[in-house]
Amino acid sequence: MGKLERRSWAEPFKIKVVEPLKITTREERLKAIREAGYNTFLLKSEDVYIDLLTDSGTNAMSDNQWAGMMLGDEAYAGSKNFYHLEENVHKYYGYKYLVPTHQGRGAEHIISKLLIKPGDFVPGNMYFTTTRLHQELAGGTFVDVIIDEAHDSQSLHPFKGNVDLQKLESLIKKVGEKKIPYIAVAATVNMAGGQPISMENIRQVRALTAKHNIKIILDATRAVENAYFIKTREKEYEKKSIAEILKEFCSYSDGATMSGKKDLLVNIGGFLALNDNDVFEEARNMVVVYEGLHTYGGLAGRDMEAMARGLEEAVHEDHIRARIGQIEYVGEKLLSIGVPIVQPVGGHAIFLDAKRFLPHIPQIQFPAQTLAAELYIDSGIRAMERGIVSAGRSKETGDHYYPKLELVRLTFPRRVYTQAHCDVTAESVEAVYELRNKITGLKMVYEPKYLRFFQARFEKM
Repeated sequence: MGKLERRSWAEPFKIKVVEPLKITTREERLKAIREAGYNTFLLKSEDVYIDLLTDSGTNAMSDNQWAGMMLGDEAYAGSKNFYHLEENVHKYYGYKYLVPTHQGRGAEHIISKLLIKPGDFVPGNMYFTTTRLHQELAGGTFVDVIIDEAHDSQSLHPFKGNVDLQKLESLIKKVGEKKIPYIAVAATVNMAGGQPISMENIRQVRALTAKHNIKIILDATRAVENAYFIKTREKEYEKKSIAEILKEFCSYSDGATMSGKKDLLVNIGGFLALNDNDVFEEARNMVVVYEGLHTYGGLAGRDMEAMARGLEEAVHEDHIRARIGQIEYVGEKLLSIGVPIVQPVGGHAIFLDAKRFLPHIPQIQFPAQTLAAELYIDSGIRAMERGIVSAGRSKETGDHYYPKLELVRLTFPRRVYTQAHCDVTAESVEAVYELRNKITGLKMVYEPKYLRFFQARFEKM
């Protein structure tokens, strides 16, 4: 037997509890998607076979986390679980102060109201839906300062989440540093395809912002995944641990918003972490108004304990290697059959390039929304649109934003699906791709005021 070039890997866990899945017929799926207005967010979960809508709150918790749930201290004030969470946030992320929130958008709301004044500008490495909305509701204007490669699905740049320093410096010169309360840095960048930002780049951003007294607020939702890419793509970090890389990365920022429902392996929870005592004191006061007391922030004690334990598990080398490995496995299968996806493969999802997948459907007919619906009809797989629907409308003109990237996100929850589920997913994408020329677009028939991608309804053209 010759030497094996590549050994197979398996998930670093075994299955203890299972949840049965319902397998539906094509006729049942057609009826369900029509009733949902061709919006996968409006499908009933019981009608979904493999749910790749999001990795937010859909992860499988460990036996250790479930054990922690039984140790919830549900005191209204001073829960011991808060102090355990605070200790671990300081240990792994390095921030001095902690304000728990019910999830990430609670933290986005508080930091936006605290730091943004009407007329301010908030640069960032590509927008995220809820983040930008909170900035706009506070009177700010988001400005994209990500590198151009991020808008090119076929660019193989290893760090497409990087901030373009020239774009950032130009904005500072144009509007003045006093009009920029902070730069919002996401790690990884969801809307670009789960793309990471390098350690070298965040250092450069820190050096530039320090000259102008501008804060850096990190969206640390998937910073552990970002740390993995730094370890595998930046030579000087290949021998560093994920925990060491994560803490150094966070050290270049002034604070972070966190949705614990992703990296931290819980079903609910988040926090705002800060280093500035004055900002912390205001945030601690504000959380009482909008979330709950400063030692629970809208969470039960058991949820804080699960998140504290998830913090420890998230940085385990075997865990993160298997988590990213699953995404890479699906990406390699799709690339081998010629399916157009965002490259390099990102950290939490495969992003299908709907413009290249369905080139005959104009963007105004919502090709990504269309493709997500067609995948569900084919196999019962639920994916998410990340294109013109998610981009929304300009608050000045009321016109649609037309993002360069029109994507369908196949988002894999952590520790939930097996390699067989991955194979079924790839086969479904291939089946739809083979019939792509017969697919027609959609028209929007209902549009809510905010975050329309959650509740908008469509009909076939």
